[in-house]
Amino acid sequence: MEEELKCPVCGSLFREPIILPCSHNVCLPCARTIAVQTPETEQHLPAMLHPRGPAAAPGAGAGASGPASLDYDCGAGGGSGAGGGGGGGGVDHADKLSLHSETDSGYGSYTPSLKSPNGVRVLPLVPPPPGSSSAAVASRGGGTSSSLTCPQCHRSASLDHRGLRGFQRNRLLEAIVQRYQQGRVAASAAAKCQLCDRSPPEPAAVMCEQCEVLYCASCQVKCHPSRGPFAKHRLVPPPSQQGAPGGASGGAASGGGGSKAPGAARKPPTCADHELENYSMYCATCRSPVCYQCLEEGKHAKHEVKALGAMWKQHKAQLSQALNGISDKAKEAKEFLVQLKNILQQIQENGLDYEACLVAQCDALVDALTRQKAKLLTKVTKEREHKLKVVWDQINHCTMKLRQSTGLMEYCLEVIKENDPSGFLQISDALIKRVQVSQEQWVKGALEPKVSAEFDLTLDSEPLLQSIHQLDFIQMKCRVPPVPLLQLEKCCTRNNSVTLAWRMPPFSHNPVEGYILELDDGDGGQFREVYVGKETLCTIDGLHFNSTYNARVKAFNSSGVGPYSKTVVLQTSDVAWFTFDPSSAHRDIVLSNDNQTATCSSYDDRVILGTAAFSKGIHYWELHVDRYDNHPDPAFGIARINVVKDMMLGKDDKAWAMYVDNNRSWFMHCNSHTNRTEGGVSKGATVGVLLDLNKHTLTFYINGKQQGPPAFENVEGVFMPALSLNRNVQVTLHTGLEVPQTVRPPKLPSN
Repeated sequence: MEEELKCPVCGSLFREPIILPCSHNVCLPCARTIAVQTPETEQHLPAMLHPRGPAAAPGAGAGASGPASLDYDCGAGGGSGAGGGGGGGGVDHADKLSLHSETDSGYGSYTPSLKSPNGVRVLPLVPPPPGSSSAAVASRGGGTSSSLTCPQCHRSASLDHRGLRGFQRNRLLEAIVQRYQQGRVAASAAAKCQLCDRSPPEPAAVMCEQCEVLYCASCQVKCHPSRGPFAKHRLVPPPSQQGAPGGASGGAASGGGGSKAPGAARKPPTCADHELENYSMYCATCRSPVCYQCLEEGKHAKHEVKALGAMWKQHKAQLSQALNGISDKAKEAKEFLVQLKNILQQIQENGLDYEACLVAQCDALVDALTRQKAKLLTKVTKEREHKLKVVWDQINHCTMKLRQSTGLMEYCLEVIKENDPSGFLQISDALIKRVQVSQEQWVKGALEPKVSAEFDLTLDSEPLLQSIHQLDFIQMKCRVPPVPLLQLEKCCTRNNSVTLAWRMPPFSHNPVEGYILELDDGDGGQFREVYVGKETLCTIDGLHFNSTYNARVKAFNSSGVGPYSKTVVLQTSDVAWFTFDPSSAHRDIVLSNDNQTATCSSYDDRVILGTAAFSKGIHYWELHVDRYDNHPDPAFGIARINVVKDMMLGKDDKAWAMYVDNNRSWFMHCNSHTNRTEGGVSKGATVGVLLDLNKHTLTFYINGKQQGPPAFENVEGVFMPALSLNRNVQVTLHTGLEVPQTVRPPKLPSN
């Protein structure tokens, strides 16, 4: 409640609050500082752009304030406004402000705006030009006008000759502030520092309005220095020190001469215009209490006046009723805050769970990669050992062959050195064969390595790297969507169309990719899908008239389809309301009267259809002949959507019609003329069309009487009202009519 008791200008508790015309409150001292006094000859200039004149003699401004003086109301300078010092103080104040002007554009200095502790920008009083008085201005044909701008809604209010006395004192708010201060003093009489580590804590010396923390002197220096981020914080005396003086002043301002107990009786407020009269009535026109003398003087004579006590009780009842509403909203807000706090806790817990799950999954991937690395290293080791064995075997084999060949070579050289021919010839043949066999052992490839030093193993890690880089979260714990909620206030029917709207329940975190809307056949049959998409509003056209449809909806996502919503029952109209359809009409057709009246710009027959389509039920509509010249042959009936539009209705196989002149009529379908019947139409005639799709018949009426037998039988399918005419005829369509009595089905006898 404390925020409601603070002045929007000074940010402190209200002192002598007054009620502005916009119903906001402001302290009387603050109102004096933000009121602006402007010469009437310069009202078109902003208050901060008035030119400064030459310096005036001391006391000139205050001594000539006259009836428009703001001495009590907006006191120039320090607010006292008494004597010549007040006027001089105002001039000095303006001169000091001019030192801080950013520019000088010929109008003098711009008075900078001030900012209250609550962040509201206010304009200080701009005194009138030095040396000029209200009397002097009046002598030049002008005067001074005063205004006050609300610091909250920025609406300006002009002050009359009474100045700020013309605004009513909010004594009720003043009493509440007094009680609040006294209660705060009693509750905080022994305010202690909230950051002391001493036992007991030291008494609080200051309190930070932004932090709302009490500090002793030492803790304030250590924990809340007046620099850095705390430089803009406002330190005030603790509640135990700032409440007592305020409470005393509040009591004095209430007229009691001192502080009063919260339950003490207060002096009844007196009228602002008649200080000796108490308020006794309430002016409903001015929305303010008035006294008996106000009524006698005639100011409120023609206004609606009611008893003060009765209006007091009435407004109390209205306020109580409004409080009940806001109390319910506050209760919902508290429950919502509890829900949000629970969500915070769940987020913390779920975050920890997901972190643990992520770490476990990544550790499992690392373990799998480690195991796979060991397998790959085993393969490399086996390949290396195989290559080494093959090479060592080849080395041993080659070494043995080389030793044998070298020994044979040395032996042969020794044999060649012998000089005994007979002995040489005895062994030469065998020795030559041995050398040849030894030579044949070094065949091609024998001196080539059987294995290479390169390993024929290539590790393809690119897919795995891509998978690692693409490793990301998918929809975690994705579940099917919850049950959609049908918005019954938005569901409606119009003619043979139904509109359905739905939404997801609040705080449903499961994603929704789309919705499936299902509708039955209007006769209690099975449901069928009529819409699949992301929209939450759908209109279905072309349904049967006078039918009851059941509808339901469900949501789906990648995890599956959610449950169905509750079923809503929709009833289409009993009778059809429709007009001519301009989108399907021939271009020579001219429509007016909200597409209910049709004419034609051509001498040839042109076809136009209605906006309704019928496939079930009994339907009746009439066409009034507004103009009938030169005996034309208009045709009335039904047709398919793809009927030919540039010839008489009924000449193709897509239309069933009756064409008529001023003497007789014929039925026509597929250009076949049947059932000539006497009796035609003229200006003012009415042609009725009865389509009975229960019996599959089409019947025509002229001026309320049936024209011939039923025109067509065994008509099945989807039909639209149709008409063909030329420029000699004008007709107006009438729909939403009940079926004529002569063809209504008989009522069943009641049991």
